[in-house]
Amino acid sequence: MNQDRQKKEAAEAALEFISSGDVIGVGTGSTTNFFVDALVGVKSKLDGAVPSSEASAERLRSVGIRVLDLNRTGDLPLYVDGADEATHSGYLIKGGGGALTREKIVASASRKFVCIVDHSKLSDVLGSFPLPVEVIPMAQGLVSRRLVGLGGTPVLRESVETDNGNVILDVRNLNLVDPLQIESDLNNIAGVVENGIFASRPADVLLVGTDSGVRQLRLS
Repeated sequence: MNQDRQKKEAAEAALEFISSGDVIGVGTGSTTNFFVDALVGVKSKLDGAVPSSEASAERLRSVGIRVLDLNRTGDLPLYVDGADEATHSGYLIKGGGGALTREKIVASASRKFVCIVDHSKLSDVLGSFPLPVEVIPMAQGLVSRRLVGLGGTPVLRESVETDNGNVILDVRNLNLVDPLQIESDLNNIAGVVENGIFASRPADVLLVGTDSGVRQLRLS
């Protein structure tokens, strides 16, 4: 089974977590796009959705789902999003699509975070995918030097500006054995807006698409 099929089945499996009248958080990326497509069949149950990016907002509107502002909705019952890498403990790396800051905000405002991935995204320890770090543009050089000091190899993601007007550094070679600590350490660097480690707010449920169906890992 190809990865798109695995993503699609994982996305469709996330529909079971939606209750009538919910306003849900919706992430960003190719796997989440399958989830938005699947929402079309159940959109009468939804009161609306809070997107984690302008791209997701546009896609939700295109299928007739009302887009709402998190400041008006308050906390959400459910957030559904993909990941670039995931461990069996629910720790994630996100931000391949550049929306990591808004994704982390919406995830933190949600009581349940359901992460949908294909089997290739599973790892024993984070680090096979380069870690995205969102940075205020004037601090790019400063943050890069600090990341090198931590053992990382940062590379500017060319021709990318986040929805917040910032740049992305993709960082390889960091030691991510303790993702909670490194998430905190990186966010304490002046000029870092957010990094793509989701450890302080991990997934509550992993839905993993495999050749033999969707595997569900409940983590909390």
